[in-house]
This record gives sequence, C-alpha cells and structure tokens, in this order.
Amino acid sequence: METATETKNFFILYKPKDIVSGDFYYAQSHKPTGSKNEIFYLCTADCTGHGVPGALMSMVGISRLNESIIEKNLIHPNDILDNMRKGIIASLNPEGSEEESKDGMDCVLCAYDFKNMVLEFSAANNPLWLVRDKKIIEYKPDKMPVGKYHDETKPFTLQKIDLQKGDIIYTFTDGYADQFGGAKGKKFKYKQLGEFLLSNIDEPMEVQKQKLQDTFENWRGQLEQVDDVCVIGVKI
Repeated sequence: METATETKNFFILYKPKDIVSGDFYYAQSHKPTGSKNEIFYLCTADCTGHGVPGALMSMVGISRLNESIIEKNLIHPNDILDNMRKGIIASLNPEGSEEESKDGMDCVLCAYDFKNMVLEFSAANNPLWLVRDKKIIEYKPDKMPVGKYHDETKPFTLQKIDLQKGDIIYTFTDGYADQFGGAKGKKFKYKQLGEFLLSNIDEPMEVQKQKLQDTFENWRGQLEQVDDVCVIGVKI
C-alpha cells in the first residue's frame, strides 16, 4: 500500500471494549495469480459478541480471509465473502452437532486497485461511506451477515466505485454510533457521526482519528463503553 502509507493517508481507530475484541480489521496486499496489479484488501469486521467469544470468532474470520485471498486466489470481494461464509458455517457447525450456531460477522470488505483508481467492495449489514465534494454518499449493504442466516444463502453483491483524487472512504462497525452518552445518555447515532466526519473532512487523517477518539470519550463520559469500536478512513 505504498500510495497510502507514504503520506499516512489513512487512519484506524480501534477501541476494544475488553482486552480482546470481536471487532477486527484485516489489511493485505496481494497480487492474484494472472493479475497485473497488486490489490490492497481491507476488511472492517464486527463478529458476534465481544471479549473472548468475539475474539475467537475474529480468528476464524481472519483465517478464512487468508484462505480465500492467498490460498484460493479469489479476487472479488463478493466471492471472498461467499467463500468465508461457507467456511464459517462449516467451522461452527461440524457434522453431527445437534446445536446450530448462527454466529458470524458483519463487515465491509474493500479491494483497492490504486493503479487503476478502482474500488470493489461487498458489504454485509454495515454500509460504506464515500465522501466526495464534501458530501457523504452511502452505499447500502446486503442485509445479511457472513454466517448462518435463516435458511437462505443468497450470494453477496459486488459494488464498484471509480475513485477520484481526494475521495475519502470510511468503513466502521456499529460500536461508535451505538455508544450511550452526552447530556441525556443517548446513543451517538450514525447521523451525528456523519456530520462529525464532514465537519473535519479537511483535517489530516491523523487529526481526524484523534478528534474521533476525543469526541467518543467526551460523549461516553462516565458511562461504560458498550461495544468494540472500529472506524477506518482511507484518503485517495
């Protein structure tokens, strides 16, 4: 990820509720077999539960991502999520087990081709926000997790964005928006998160991260952190 790292054009705000977390992020540069370009994969994920159960689920998720991208050479995020879902269901429901596990994860998996300025992504329950011309464009997710969901297994949708210089892509789990606090002890909510990001859009990414962190702590005050928190911003 040379283009992003040289100027620190990204931030990762990662605040586990406990020592270990059910939220995780995954970053991997990989040149798929037969492809001319290296693709940078970035996943922002929220597993069922937090603490130790969430952390164990995170490990399953990370190993399935590695298997899909590195071993199986799957390129497109929708195919990767489909393969992960199969693997997660198989891991949690061994043959002969009586109880069916519905654990899984909500996530956004991005595949950046910086050379061609294209972003492909698939989203499970969590949206992706693109900020362009000081407006948020929200890309809706598939309304299903990466895991067992009712009895249906529809394939995940592949979405695509032609990137422009100056675009910022934000992906996140629900922990920030769901935090209780403020004068009335209410949830922070996505609307306020969007307004906050837009009001700081011209700040360097490191400053945005610090402000997000400070705002979260001020909002929370003396209240307990309710969930793991992960917010990632990437500036093109």
